[in-house]
Amino acid sequence: MKCVVLANGEYGPLREYRRVISAGDIIICADGGANYAYELGLMPAYIVGDMDSIRPEVKEYFEAQRAVVKKYPRRKDFTDTQLALSLAEELEADEVLFLGTLGKRLDHTLSNLYSGIEMAIMGKQVTHFSPDCIVYLTARRIIITGQKGDVVSVLPLSEKALGVCEKGFEYPLENVVLEKKNPYTVSNTLADECGEISVEDGVLAVFHFLKSAERLA
Repeated sequence: MKCVVLANGEYGPLREYRRVISAGDIIICADGGANYAYELGLMPAYIVGDMDSIRPEVKEYFEAQRAVVKKYPRRKDFTDTQLALSLAEELEADEVLFLGTLGKRLDHTLSNLYSGIEMAIMGKQVTHFSPDCIVYLTARRIIITGQKGDVVSVLPLSEKALGVCEKGFEYPLENVVLEKKNPYTVSNTLADECGEISVEDGVLAVFHFLKSAERLA
């Protein structure tokens, strides 16, 4: 099952999100992410968070439409996005697509990326989408499709990533060790329309910079 999570972060033109959302099976909104769902004409199955950023009229509308609202105290040990991810795991999602989790505040962006580490280790697909950049988390192997010359950066989210390979790129890698303290594997480019990235042990964040949302693989 593919779960789409709308966070209350930075969005580009909302029309760029429609196609990727349509491929999902269930929608979860993290608090103010519901405002964007409302503007997109979407119906979330769940809205979770402390409800400090959802607009009152949006909350009232979705409650009337029987969306499940799970309210948490403002003083809590998890972010709203983490609560949404936890719910996706409870629902046994094997793929989670995050929207509105990149940009705006750097601390929130990093928190959002780190939150998916455990799910990636479990072999589930975790993707953060924006119209300009898609970030994939992987603890195994991923295929990047796009256009020749697309910029792709790879950063380890674990302290070390062992056995990292990059095939189909201008600067290929073969069985290297990447360390978080030495993040040199940035600004590689696709040598053709397809590239492969794999890791034997550890978790990678793969940043694919693109011009069109139509390149989401």
